[in-house]
Amino acid sequence: MQPDSQKLLELAYAQMHFGKYKGVYLSDIPEPYYVWFRQKGFPQGKLGDQMQQVYELKVNSLEGLLRQIRMRYPRPRK
Repeated sequence: MQPDSQKLLELAYAQMHFGKYKGVYLSDIPEPYYVWFRQKGFPQGKLGDQMQQVYELKVNSLEGLLRQIRMRYPRPRK
């Protein structure tokens, strides 16, 4: 099974939309923040789905993959 490379790239550049981590890449937010959301419930929609995915990566010590993607595939400037 091949991962959807576009979705992975999108996840690597996904940022928090609210709160104290607003504007921070999801993969750069500390794991305890995700643990709290896991207990209380992730937001609905795309952001919540992305947060759950990043939580799973962090729990499995794989969040570094998203940083590597950002380094290897820089987002084009608009």
